[in-house]
Amino acid sequence: MPETRARILIVDDKPSIRTTMSLVLSELGYRVRSAEDGLSALREICQESPEILLSDLNMPGMSGFELLSVVRCRFPVIQVIAMSGSFSGKEVPSGIHADAFYQKGSGTSALLQIFRALPQMKRRAPAPIHNESSVWNQRDGIDPWGNAQSTIDCPQCLRTLQGTLDDAGRFAREVYCIHCKSSAQYAIAEP
Repeated sequence: MPETRARILIVDDKPSIRTTMSLVLSELGYRVRSAEDGLSALREICQESPEILLSDLNMPGMSGFELLSVVRCRFPVIQVIAMSGSFSGKEVPSGIHADAFYQKGSGTSALLQIFRALPQMKRRAPAPIHNESSVWNQRDGIDPWGNAQSTIDCPQCLRTLQGTLDDAGRFAREVYCIHCKSSAQYAIAEP
């Protein structure tokens, strides 16, 4: 029986790439899961954090560029490998938040070499995100119905969305992110 190796999450919009890579890495003893885009990858990470994230850069919905930025911010302990067929070489392309780069089509041995060379540094553990905690914001406008409006960053995917506060005496509200479908409690703090 092969030694159990790292937990890996493969993110790619092409099912054939996810399936092939999953089969090969599972055969080598890695615990592998996969996701078809950045938003589904965030949901997978919240269920069980991988040790290594291997993500394509060009995907619909939430691209790998955006996913890697969110993962670096929210889950800094995860080792991140960007992969793409649009870039060449072994160096991480400029502006991409990744520990390493895998050029698609380079073969399994090149990927395994990257796994072995990943920095072994310990990163700080992320602060837990609790949906029950509120996001406090100030009013930054009025919606067409006269309700206070505030721009809120989703605590899950870090994308921006609008929230409103009615004048019925409710100080806290819940908003559902149109991007990742998570919910966040928020309240508007009066200056």
